[in-house]
Amino acid sequence: MGGLPLMPTAAKTKPDETEKSPEASGATPVKTDQNTPQFTPEEQRQIQVFKARDIEVRAHEQAHLSAAGGFATGGASFTFQTGPDGRRYAIGGEVQIDISSVPGDPEASLRKAETIRRAALAPASPSAQDFSVAASAASMATNARIELLKQNQQNGGSGQNTATQGTRIDIRA
Repeated sequence: MGGLPLMPTAAKTKPDETEKSPEASGATPVKTDQNTPQFTPEEQRQIQVFKARDIEVRAHEQAHLSAAGGFATGGASFTFQTGPDGRRYAIGGEVQIDISSVPGDPEASLRKAETIRRAALAPASPSAQDFSVAASAASMATNARIELLKQNQQNGGSGQNTATQGTRIDIRA
């Protein structure tokens, strides 16, 4: 036998009148040629859902990163899922943020807590975890304000400094 590939004897270049092409029967061809894959309507829908989710997840995590400033401990990390087209799509993500207070510096802790809260709530649609982090940051801010008040009382201050000014209203006339 020679080195030529075997061709099936029933191979046809186009369907005859008795055969229906996949297009005529309502079926979607899986491939039109070997280089251009075609997907079923369901696969196309899945790919569109994956693409939209990927864009949403990446924008969400970028919003956290942008607002976190120097408190982000690294870049965003993502969870991926492979779509019907073989591509990996981000379906979840996270940004690690240092949420510890600044020891011995309640003013710095207050500024940090406010930044963390803004970073947690920065995305257009914050997640439950984002709201939880924002609540922790609010608690951290409250503790920092209490510490500032204690320091001011111990120092015989008026109870107001640059970190707490504007947080009280004098209603005496």
